[in-house]
Amino acid sequence: MALKDFLAELDTLESDARAALGSAADAGALEAARVEYLGAKAGRLKAIQKGMGAVDKADKPAAGQRLNAVKQAVEAALEDAQAKLNSGAVKSAAPAIDATRPGRPVRRGRLHPITQTIERMKEIMGRLGFTAVEGPEIEDDWHNFVALNIPEIHPARDPLDNFYLSVASGQQAEGSGQQESQAALGPDGKPLLLRSQTSTVQIRTMETTPPPVRIVSLGRVYRPDTADATHYPMFHQMEGLCVAPGVTMADLKGVLQMFWQSYFGLEGEEHVDVRFRPSFFPFTEPSVECDIWHDGRWMEIGGAGMVDPNVLRAVGYDPEEVTGFAFGLGIERICMRQHGITDIRDLYANDVRFLAQF
Repeated sequence: MALKDFLAELDTLESDARAALGSAADAGALEAARVEYLGAKAGRLKAIQKGMGAVDKADKPAAGQRLNAVKQAVEAALEDAQAKLNSGAVKSAAPAIDATRPGRPVRRGRLHPITQTIERMKEIMGRLGFTAVEGPEIEDDWHNFVALNIPEIHPARDPLDNFYLSVASGQQAEGSGQQESQAALGPDGKPLLLRSQTSTVQIRTMETTPPPVRIVSLGRVYRPDTADATHYPMFHQMEGLCVAPGVTMADLKGVLQMFWQSYFGLEGEEHVDVRFRPSFFPFTEPSVECDIWHDGRWMEIGGAGMVDPNVLRAVGYDPEEVTGFAFGLGIERICMRQHGITDIRDLYANDVRFLAQF
């Protein structure tokens, strides 16, 4: 092949490529032009390059030099066209959205079953005159133990039964590549921890609020339990507190009976019986376990009792003037029993197929 014929083919290709790339109206047209002229297998430039074998040996350096120049020019034209499309300089002839095509139905979300249970419990307790309050999930020794009448020797303080917090010291531990850590301390110099019950919110509320007090505290709590069908290291609690002159165990039983009557009333329960069994909790005296008659059997719902006088004194209340009751309910347990869920881990697996049932 004569050199002039080879160069003429390159000139024609460059002219055609510039025109095609410059007139591309959208990304699809630009990609089609790129494949036609610069495609690695069937592009026009590749086809001309294969024809270099027919060029005279003496003319091959000039042919190769021109081939590279044309390739660079086409690639530059491609970059310019892409930049124009990205900047919006080239408007697509077709609308971005075809309003005449059938649409997909919008999938509406829904509240998580635990959130549904919490909202239902708050609504009922609100009608009974209780205000919902929240507090920090990182607590100090005073609010999590001392003010709740839990002594130093109580097993509830065991490091194996709590998530105590630590901070990196900035130094490398000897013999390892890891940083040393030390306990994160609160204002009282005692280690901080993730709260193990929402009773801490009750203490914080009483410290700043004179009686009468009628609240429910809701939120996450943390205990280092091994995850299985009925345990999880993070779960939710609702704890109720009522402190005022003359509060008795009869008031506690009445509130719980009205609460459960309202909660299960939507399921056709005509009457809900509540019974108390003696128990022990450091922050209540006397303490009881509560059961309700539901679905033909007694079902345990949580612990309760009269607020221990030591707890009242810790927050500045006079136990000779006021008394109070408190109760605690596990929200996951209630949610599981209400919906027939047998494994607590299903609530946290984030499987939409499971959650969509509720």
